[in-house]
Amino acid sequence: MSTTTPARRGATALALALGVAVTGCAAQNTVEPQPMAHAQAASETLSARQQAIPLIASFMAASDMPRLHTALNQGLDAGLTISEAKEVLVQLYAYVGFPKSLNALGELLKVVEARRQRGIQDAPGREPSRAIPTGGDLAAVGKANQTKISGAPVKNAVTDFAPVINQFLQAHLFGDIFERDNLDWPSRELATVGALAATPGVEAQLRSHMRASLRVGLTAAQLRQLAQVLAERGDADAAQRAREALAAASEDRR
Repeated sequence: MSTTTPARRGATALALALGVAVTGCAAQNTVEPQPMAHAQAASETLSARQQAIPLIASFMAASDMPRLHTALNQGLDAGLTISEAKEVLVQLYAYVGFPKSLNALGELLKVVEARRQRGIQDAPGREPSRAIPTGGDLAAVGKANQTKISGAPVKNAVTDFAPVINQFLQAHLFGDIFERDNLDWPSRELATVGALAATPGVEAQLRSHMRASLRVGLTAAQLRQLAQVLAERGDADAAQRAREALAAASEDRR
């Protein structure tokens, strides 16, 4: 049985949702525990397609265009559709910024055009299958998605101090973006973990997204493989940050 306290669950949810380091004041906040989202069956290893996603994300976050170019090619070779690749790069603007997202999308365009000229017909993929809600419906859907991914409704000192940040997170990140079903949640978390692992100074957020990755159906073995893939591709620092975050996330689940 888990010995995690309500205060610690609240700190975990806040760090995931807001991307801030958890401080001692979190112990005074209220979080209503919720059941974990149902985890889908997962292999103990990442597929070649799945391995490509955190690599693409990490090189995008580092603005390493030569290695991003290579990773995009390898991802498309492994079965990543053009739509999925675009979705990874679009989503990550919320974590690493619009400039890096726009630059990476430009690089993907070059890759796709070059492959087309070589006679490679990559699968286009699909757009979201349903319309994204608007207004109050969007806020409700976003709050529900945030709760599933965070493990509990998010209510903390920081959301009380600046309520608008949580409104933006619920309506846009967890609503507009996470409601787009042309990329599944495990793939979205692989991308987020890859980008955060490559970004020094966001270790608290990386730990939170390791917990989220486990919550949406990825396994500890798959996340250890993610760190190994980063190491094998020459980013030892990112790999080490990923290992440390996974160790902390695994400890929290005991």
